[in-house]
Amino acid sequence: MTSVTIIGCGWFGFPLAESLIKQGYFVKANKRQQQDLEPLSQVGIDAYQLDLASECSINSAKKLLDSDMLIINIPPGLRRGETSYLANLEALSSTIGDKQYQRVIFVSTTGVYPNEDKVMTEDDAQPYSEVSQILLQAESIFARMKHSCIVRFAGLIGPKRHPGRFFAGKTDVSGGNLAVNLVHLDDCIAAVSLILHSPKVANVYNLCAPEHPTKAIFYSHAAEHLGEKVPEFNQQISPSKIIDGNLICQQLGFSYRHPNPIKMLDAC
Repeated sequence: MTSVTIIGCGWFGFPLAESLIKQGYFVKANKRQQQDLEPLSQVGIDAYQLDLASECSINSAKKLLDSDMLIINIPPGLRRGETSYLANLEALSSTIGDKQYQRVIFVSTTGVYPNEDKVMTEDDAQPYSEVSQILLQAESIFARMKHSCIVRFAGLIGPKRHPGRFFAGKTDVSGGNLAVNLVHLDDCIAAVSLILHSPKVANVYNLCAPEHPTKAIFYSHAAEHLGEKVPEFNQQISPSKIIDGNLICQQLGFSYRHPNPIKMLDAC
C-alpha cells in the first residue's frame, strides 16, 4: 500500500486525506494540537501532532515524514499578519533532510502573479510585492527536491466557503470588471490525486476553473444564491488578469468538474 503524508490537514487537507484513503492509499497527517487528532483517526488517518514552530515537535516528526509521497499544504497566513511561514517551511525541509519521495507536491497560490491585463501561465510568476516574494521563496524550498511539483490554487470555494457574503449589501465596490479566478475544492482534490499517480509531471501547474465571469456578475449571483442583498459596483476599471489552468489538462488529461464559477455555487 502506497503511503502519503499530508502536512496541513485542514479545509483542503482533511477531505483530500479522506479521498486518498478511499483510493487505497495509507495516509498520515498532522495537526498542531494533540486534542485535534481524534477526528483524523476516526476516518482512518494515521494522525500525528506536529507544530512546525516547536523544535521539540519537529524532532519527533520522523515517523510522520516516513512515507512514499509527501503533500505540503500549509496556508501562508500572510493576510492575517503571520510571520513564521518561511521559517516553518525551512524547519520542515531541514527535518526531511535528504529523504527522497516518489512525489512531492507543494500547494501554493496564484498570488504569485501580478495584477496585469493578461492571461497568466505558469511562467509568469514574479516577485512583484513582498507577499509574492515570500510565496516564491516558499515554492523554491521544495521545488529543489526530486520528483517535486508545485500546484498553484486560484481562489478556493466549496463547502463552508461560499463567497456570497463577501460583498453582499456593499456599495461603491471597485473592480467590477475584474475576471474571477476560482477553483472548487473537488477539483483541487482530483488534481492533486492525479499528480500523485502520474509518472511524469511538470514543475508547476495552475489550478483554476476555465471560465472567468466578471467580479460584478459573479458576486451578484453569489449574493442572490444566499438570499443576500446584491452588491453595487462602481465604474472604476482595473487591470484584469486571467489565470490559465489548462496546462494540467493538456499534459495529464485533467478535466475540471466545476468549470463555471457561477454553477460552483450549487456545490458550496
